[in-house]
Amino acid sequence: MIRVTGGSRSQKQHVIDMINFCTKKLMPRMHLDITVKLKDIGKDAYGYCLSDDEDSRPDRPRCFELEIQKKLPLRKLLETIAHEMVHVKQYARGELYQSGITGLHRWKGQWIKKDPDYWDCPWEWEAMGRETALFIQYAEAHGFGKKKWVKDT
Repeated sequence: MIRVTGGSRSQKQHVIDMINFCTKKLMPRMHLDITVKLKDIGKDAYGYCLSDDEDSRPDRPRCFELEIQKKLPLRKLLETIAHEMVHVKQYARGELYQSGITGLHRWKGQWIKKDPDYWDCPWEWEAMGRETALFIQYAEAHGFGKKKWVKDT
């Protein structure tokens, strides 16, 4: 199930389509519940991925909330959705876990003793590395390959 609040009708439809696309690519057999809030989240980040069911399934959640900056150009908005969907995959498959008590992260079975800088986090490396590829595959699959915004950075 996908719910989107905020943003324009067009943004909502693109977000739903991108989430469905990423889910099929990254976790085709999983049933997820994803709520997306398109809103002004400030200038520190483009988006966040939060688990909504830490009490019932802390190691492999299936319910997520994404908060996404709604003022982004369409390409950046969709790349951000793709980035956050990689994090959804990481949490849902148990690759990434953040302790609510200590705040420490576990990445692929190894506890990270110190909170690393954002740019040094292996889970961010994967998300950054896959966001553009997912966007391009999505654009090609939806016939957007010749549109100007596909080529914009």
